Formats: sequence, structure tokens, C-alpha cells
Amino acid sequence: MRESQHIAVIGAGAAGLCAAKHLLAGKQRVTVFEHGSHVGGLWVYENDNGMSPAYQSLHLNSENKVTAYEDFPFPDGSPLYPDHVQVTAYLRSYAEHFGVMPLIRFGSKVTSVTSIDQAGRQMWQVEVHGQPAGLFDAVVVASGHQNVPRHPAFAQQFEGQYLHAHNYRTPEPFKGKKVLVVGIGNSACDIASDIAPHTRDAVVAARSPVLLMPRMFLGVPTSRVLAKLEKPWMPWPLRRKIRTAISRLAFGTMEQWGFRTPQTRTHPAGHHLLMGHFIWGRLRAKPGIAQVQGREVTFDDGSREEFDTMIAATGYLVELPFLPPQCSPMEGHWINLYQRVVHPQQAGLYFVGFFNVSGGGNIRMMDDQSRWVTDLVTGQARLPSAQAMREGILADRALVQERYPDSPRYGLELDPMDYRRSLAKAIRR
Repeated sequence: MRESQHIAVIGAGAAGLCAAKHLLAGKQRVTVFEHGSHVGGLWVYENDNGMSPAYQSLHLNSENKVTAYEDFPFPDGSPLYPDHVQVTAYLRSYAEHFGVMPLIRFGSKVTSVTSIDQAGRQMWQVEVHGQPAGLFDAVVVASGHQNVPRHPAFAQQFEGQYLHAHNYRTPEPFKGKKVLVVGIGNSACDIASDIAPHTRDAVVAARSPVLLMPRMFLGVPTSRVLAKLEKPWMPWPLRRKIRTAISRLAFGTMEQWGFRTPQTRTHPAGHHLLMGHFIWGRLRAKPGIAQVQGREVTFDDGSREEFDTMIAATGYLVELPFLPPQCSPMEGHWINLYQRVVHPQQAGLYFVGFFNVSGGGNIRMMDDQSRWVTDLVTGQARLPSAQAMREGILADRALVQERYPDSPRYGLELDPMDYRRSLAKAIRR
């Protein structure tokens, strides 16, 4: 095992706390830089770091047992799907329990991370508010990927009230208005369900096919049913049939509600109140948007309607302004990282949490990534050649392109079962 090193972790959200915890357990010296004054990142409602998209009704959309860190369950008595207040408290308890809190420098916005050759050894200089904060042996970027809104091209043409889901907080400002929610991901489902009882009329515009899944099925979280029915050896078409059957038993066909059933893999979506609002006529579905002129929206089916408000739940851009171009892993909406963690050209630069799992909880996957980063830092694991890593990155991208729709939303998508098997091989290396 290598001697103890000094590691910088950028961000004190779920990913950063996890990375710091594992590095600390690996006998490393750790400094965590957090822009705001709270731990919890995107789960902190009105976080003063200005990057949280949390709305007042936000809950986990995966069961607490499959979401929690592997060695730190949610407290006894927690609801199946905790809200943002409970998740924030959970993350703070995690940081306190594992001794991460004293390592965090709050109010420290990282403005620059630069590679420096020091006596033939690559080091990393981190600047905070434009001032040097120290030299580090390695840097873990855990600043998140849901803080820079991706606006649709037609946003500027809409002359009514416009906002991105990142800025949505409560339903009251939309009382009595006719509102269009653009998108059909989990945030769109949450927001549409939230505003429907308050609006005069609410419409969800879904360009992509979607399979809405119930949160509960046969009296238990749907993820438990899927865990019993789906096996690692099953080909995806069979797994898709299982999920389509569950969705149909719960809701009927997607087409009867104005959506389209997907024929490829898609990110799961849903909300426990969503279909009730469709039944009561509080919500309607429309296809994608063809044109926007003033307050009038023309949909792909040729129909036209006027709206007071448009809420765009259209995802996020991954922007890492503190990294120089040669260190940025982004290529459009693709992330060029080996196993979604390692920069193939920059030794000692790691990333945790830059993914979307197509089922299950993101936090559990951060555990796996952080454990591997610690093994790499301590020398208990090794990396293949830079060429082999680049080939792995391209193979991963090709798999996503083969499986999922051609949309920026899927640039960070990964299948949890496939990823854990792949990461296990890398860890054994």
C-alpha cells in the first residue's frame, strides 16, 4: 500500500461525502471543498450554493433500502420514500458518523484545478475564490451534474412565463393558470403531479416514449417485485416485457393516456399521484413540441394551444468551469471517463456521481465508485493502459447508443447490474 496522500474532494453532496468517507477509511488525508454552507448538495432545499434543484415536494423515487449507502441504512421508522428534509438529515448523519464533517471547508467555491509537475511528480493545485488552497496528490470531482439547466431551443420563442424545472419550488404561483410541463422524466412527473390540483389546466408534452411505473405493486415497492422477477442472465427484451406487464396491470396502456410505449430501454419514470390526475382530468398528455409562437404552442400532432406558463423539465448540462479544457471529461453530452470515474489522460483526477442509473438508487452506486477510487489511490487496484481505457470508454458509449434513445438525456445513463459487474472486474485488477 502506498503512503498516505492528500486528496481534494470537490462537493459535499452525496457523492463527495461518500468519496471522503472511503478515502478516510483508506488512511488518506482528505479536504472537502463545499461552495455552500450545508452538506447534502442537491437535496438541500434552497441550498445557498445556488445549485440545488430541490422543490418542496421532492422525495426519493427509489426505496430507501436500495438507495442508502451500503453500510449506513436510513434510520428505523423512515418512510419507504423519504423527502428532501429526511434525505438531507440522513446525509448529515452519515458525514458525522464517519468523521467527514471536520474535513469540510464550507463557503469554498473552487475556481481552478490545475495539474502541476513538481520534481517529476504530477500534483494538483486547487484554487478557491481565485486564491491557492493547496497542492494535492489527487482530486475527486463530486460537484454533481444537475446544476446547469438545459433549455429547449424554443424557450426564447415563448412569450408567457417560462422557467426550468431547476427553478421550480412550490405549486402556489401557478394557481388558476394553464401550464405546459415539457418532458416526461421523474422531475416532470413530480412537478405535473404537484401543480395539477392548483392549475386551471395542465398539460405534459412528451416527445419521447415512456413507460410509467407504479411506486408500489402488490403492496410493496415495485423495485422489490422486479428484483424477484428479473435475473442477471435475462436478455433485455424479456426484462422489458416484465416491466411493460407491470405497467399495464397498474395503469393500462401508455397509449390510452396519450403517451407512447417504448420499444427500447428508457429511464424509468412515474409518480404515485400522476395517474390519478389523469383520471380526474386535471392532467392531459400531448406529443412533442413542433413550434412555439408567442403563447401558442403547436404540437407534433398538429394541434395548437395557448399557455400562460411553460415549465421545462428538459434536463441538465454537465459544466465543470474550474477544470481546464484538457482535464474536462465532457464531449457534448458524453462523458469520457473509464468506468465513469477515471480520466484516461490525467493521472490522479477522478469523478464520482456522474451518471444516471436506469433503476435503483444513485447513492449506492456512488459507494461502489468511491471504494474503487480509494483502491486506486492506495495502490490496491491498478488501471489498464491509456489506450485500453479509451477503448473501454468508446465501448461504453456504443452500448448506451445501442440500448437507449438518441437523446442528450441518456449521455450519463447506465444499467446498474451491468455496471456493477464491469466495475467489479476493474476492482479485481
